[in-house]
Amino acid sequence: MSQTQRIQIGISACLLGEPVRYDGGHKRLPFADDELSRHFDFLKICPEQAIGMGVPRPTIRLVGDPDKPQLIGSSNAELNVTDAMQAFAKETTPKLTEISGYILCAKSPSCGMERVPVYDEQGNGLGKVGVGLFARQLMAVHPLLPVEENGRLNDVHLRENFVLRVVAYSRWQAITAQGLSSKLLEDFHRRHKFLLLAHNQAIYRELGPIVAEAGEINERGERYIKKFMLALKQPASTKNHTNTLMHIQGFFKDHLDADDRLKLTETVRDYAAGQLPLLVPLEMLSHYLKKYHIDYLLDQYYFDPYPRDLKLRMGM
Repeated sequence: MSQTQRIQIGISACLLGEPVRYDGGHKRLPFADDELSRHFDFLKICPEQAIGMGVPRPTIRLVGDPDKPQLIGSSNAELNVTDAMQAFAKETTPKLTEISGYILCAKSPSCGMERVPVYDEQGNGLGKVGVGLFARQLMAVHPLLPVEENGRLNDVHLRENFVLRVVAYSRWQAITAQGLSSKLLEDFHRRHKFLLLAHNQAIYRELGPIVAEAGEINERGERYIKKFMLALKQPASTKNHTNTLMHIQGFFKDHLDADDRLKLTETVRDYAAGQLPLLVPLEMLSHYLKKYHIDYLLDQYYFDPYPRDLKLRMGM
C-alpha cells in the first residue's frame, strides 16, 4: 500500500445512498458518505441484490437455529435464499483482501453484525440474537478486520474507535505487503506505544516480548497483530488516556518551566475530571512537542491516529 493510495473500506451499498433495499429505498449514513469519503474509498456491496433478488423484492428474515439460521421470505416460507447467500459470501469474502474495515447495515438478515431478529418456523420471534449470513462469513474469514454497523457509529466513542482501528490495520497491511521484518515490527510497535497504553495496558505488556523474540518473523507477526487488534478493539477509557497523558508529560520535565508544568498538570487533571475534552491536553502536548522536538514522541501515532479534519476527538 503506497503512501498515496487511499484506504479502502467495505460497506453495505444502501449506506451510501444506493436504492438497493427491498422497497427501493436506502439507509444513507452521512458520516460515511460525507465525512469518511473525503479520505477513504468504499467498496460497496449489497448481498441480496448480488444473489439476484430484484428491487423491489420480498422481505427476508432469519429463521431457525440462531447459530445456523435459514434465510427465508418473511411472508412466503417457500422463498429460501440460504444456499445462494452462503455461496455468494463464501465466494466473495476471501477476495476482500484490500479493504481495511467494513461498515455493515444494522438488523439486516444478510448484513447485520449483531442483534438481528430471528424467528422460529411458526413465525414467533426468538429475540435479537442473530447475525446476518453475509456478515457472519465476512467476520469468520477476516477475524482481525475492523467491523462496525451504521447504528453503532452514532456513538462518538465507537465511531472514533472504528476509524482508529481501520487506519492502524491499514498500516499493518502495508508493512506486511512489503515483507515483514523484525525492524518493521519494532518500528510499528514503538510508534503505536501510547495508543496501545491508552486502550489496553495489559496487552501492551504482552506485545513487547513478542517483538523481542528471535523466532520466525511471520509467525511472530501473526501472534502480534491478533493481540494488537484485540487491544485497540477496546475503546480507550478516560482513566487510561489520563495515565498515557501523564506518561507523555514526563518527557517534558527537563524542558518546561514551573509555570508550564503546572498548567499542563492542571489541564490533564481537568480532562480526567470531565471538565475538558481530550483534544485540549493533546493540543498542549503537541505544541510542546513541536517546540522541543522530543525525538521519541515525534512519530507517535497517538497524536495523529487518523485524519484530523474528521474531528473524532472533539466529543471525547
